[in-house]
Amino acid sequence: MNSELIRKAGEIILKQRNFVLTLIDKDGYPSSSVATVSKADGVKWLTFCSGLGSNKANRTRNNNRACVCFASEEYSVSFSGDIEIITDPDVKKEMWYEGLEGHFKGYEDPDYCVFKFTTKRYSLFIDWIEEKGEL
Repeated sequence: MNSELIRKAGEIILKQRNFVLTLIDKDGYPSSSVATVSKADGVKWLTFCSGLGSNKANRTRNNNRACVCFASEEYSVSFSGDIEIITDPDVKKEMWYEGLEGHFKGYEDPDYCVFKFTTKRYSLFIDWIEEKGEL
């Protein structure tokens, strides 16, 4: 495992923040959408926010396997793993950020929830170096 490449991937997550999330829909097809990182622990896990009635929540309830991808002309960072929906009030408060105000009444909004993605496998292409592995 190239720890320098893993470190750089963690920096990309915090720098770019927007990523493509791919989940499996009810018919078994992959379905992608864009999300924004609320918080991350390097490449180990990341959180983002959405609504309990959203397509993301419905697909997560159907199948908790997911893929997240951060990409630019300079790199491609992709992780496969498991995703869970968190409704704990303390976690919702901790993950709240200003950009959510246009979508929810506040961190106590009953529709607002946090998604936690935990990485199991990674595929990195950074600085013209490619690496795949498991955490």
